[in-house]
Amino acid sequence: MKRILITGGGGFLGTHLCERLLAQGNEVICVDNFYTGAKRNIYHLLDNPRFELIRHDITFPLYVECDEIYNLACPASPIHYQRDPVQTVKTCVHGAINMLGLAKRLNAKILQASTSEVYGDPSVHPQVESYWGNVNPIGVRSCYDEGKRCAETLFSSYHMQCALRIKIVRIFNTYGPCMHPHDGRVVSNFILQALRNQDITLYGDGSQTRSFCYRDDLIEAMIRMMGTGDEVTGPVNIGNPGEFTILQLAETILELTGSRSKLIRMPLPSDDPKQRQPDISQARRLLGWEPTTPLREGLKKTIEYFDRLLREDPDFCTQNGNF
Repeated sequence: MKRILITGGGGFLGTHLCERLLAQGNEVICVDNFYTGAKRNIYHLLDNPRFELIRHDITFPLYVECDEIYNLACPASPIHYQRDPVQTVKTCVHGAINMLGLAKRLNAKILQASTSEVYGDPSVHPQVESYWGNVNPIGVRSCYDEGKRCAETLFSSYHMQCALRIKIVRIFNTYGPCMHPHDGRVVSNFILQALRNQDITLYGDGSQTRSFCYRDDLIEAMIRMMGTGDEVTGPVNIGNPGEFTILQLAETILELTGSRSKLIRMPLPSDDPKQRQPDISQARRLLGWEPTTPLREGLKKTIEYFDRLLREDPDFCTQNGNF
């Protein structure tokens, strides 16, 4: 049994990671300030004697004892990280410094949840880990993109200078149950609009592409990455290499929900990447991993979650993004 710290443990991915690690018999310390996470996600874990919840902002130091650290804390959708860009940068950078300092003191293994956004609007397709990216350092998305790039630099520097046992994964678009209804991500937006028979907002002409990885598959990759030997540090891409246009996603969701929604087109946001697809050759080789959940199957489970959420907790779905 290990004692494992998860920052951002009340979020979309953190919730499922808590569940998986508890199911393996570990003790889990969930740290979250609930800026974008939701306490409702972890209510069912509070009675577990091996689960501990700490409300804390990781831009401030944290003093606990643990064997491993998963650093997931940071707003991950544009609507959230652009709301307070300065705090987003602080979470990426100060948060990384605090968690790395904790890992150094404890000689703990630490994993950084980085992002495909470090590639920016890529000129290499699909994206490989050796590609340095095409990022606007002063754009509306820069607080997140550059914050995560700096966090990767900090992790690499601690590894080189202090021999810290680090792991870096670059997460591509992920979806599934426990997504916040107002996170502004394309999957949650389209599903909620379809279930309510509202117009589906398609930005641009819908030809921009994304890869969509189901939550369970992604968490499996993170756990496998943490379990690798010290010689494996990353970064390693984790995501689904299947590429779909945003228009294809909208049409699939309309079909699966039986919605009467119509597609309407809106201007493309600034710095929005035109293509996003991971090369997961390293994940296959180092982790023996690749996603197994087809898009339609994952969407069905996600639609069921939001349909239940709309019936059981309609107030949560009408907060207009306020937490």
